[in-house]
Amino acid sequence: MTDESTQNNGARLSVSFEEAIVLVKEEVNKIMSASPLIIRRYTEHLEWSRGKYIRAKSVLACSMNRDGLIPLRAIKIAASIEILHLATLVHDDVIDDADVRRGLPTLHKRFGYRTAVICGDYLLSVALRLAASIQNKQEYLDLEIPDSAVKICSGELLEQINNGNFDLTVYQYLKIISGKTAALFEASFFAGAVLSGCEQAHLKLYKRLGHYLGMVFQLIDDCMDFEVSSDIAQKPVQSDFEKDIITLPIIQTFKKKADLKQKALIRSLTKDELNMAVYKTGSLNYTRMVARKYYNKYKGILSRMDVTKEKRHSLLDILDNAYRVFSGSMDATVN
Repeated sequence: MTDESTQNNGARLSVSFEEAIVLVKEEVNKIMSASPLIIRRYTEHLEWSRGKYIRAKSVLACSMNRDGLIPLRAIKIAASIEILHLATLVHDDVIDDADVRRGLPTLHKRFGYRTAVICGDYLLSVALRLAASIQNKQEYLDLEIPDSAVKICSGELLEQINNGNFDLTVYQYLKIISGKTAALFEASFFAGAVLSGCEQAHLKLYKRLGHYLGMVFQLIDDCMDFEVSSDIAQKPVQSDFEKDIITLPIIQTFKKKADLKQKALIRSLTKDELNMAVYKTGSLNYTRMVARKYYNKYKGILSRMDVTKEKRHSLLDILDNAYRVFSGSMDATVN
């Protein structure tokens, strides 16, 4: 009999989870270093500001088979999604006029806004091209990655439209982050599930897991903006309000303190006043409670899914990593 990780000719079909992560990072490095000379200077700058590959790990975990192995064709897709995420960060930093990302100057601060926008577009194109390079073209279409890119853009635009909207409701805000943040997690989980060859009926469950994880991730990040220093976060914090970005802690604070909302409308509310009110009104605890609801929904669905102990452990580990409580003594780089 032939080992499931190899073909009859001895070629490998699958690898361990740990090997797969290494291969994804190698694939991303290869793609970035192979950029045309005209853009390589900028992609090299981004190589020093990589994240923790949470979305790539989501693809890999969801693609895991009954033997705990990852199909090799998942490597390109995981790398593609990681590059797509990097593209969104470049564009986000331009939109937010952020100074640093993961402890380094953002691309637009180092090389200019126009260059950064073009580089973000380049990375988006590369990500889609890499995903389309898998052998089974129908499988690429099944992965729905381009559709996810559309959802991300729609969510980002919806956020921009609502900048400075101090009447934004909780429902409206959750709709925004379901696009700008959760959509890429949905894509990661769904793509991994497709590559695992699971039954059609289970694909929606994986997609819901990705959605819930993305919501947890963003809501905890909202809390982080008020709780963690820039040195720990390695990106600007306590800056959302100053840039008219409305998050759930701010929405909840204005709901409880209408007088502060009125001050915000006439631009007389200071950052220190808001920060103090966010703590006093329990708005961070409220935001964590909402995140916890999505956390529990994730665990509830996963508990009913027919997956191996190893796969369940991997998917729970990704969830717990997103939900962890941030403090000054922890590594809180989440994006």
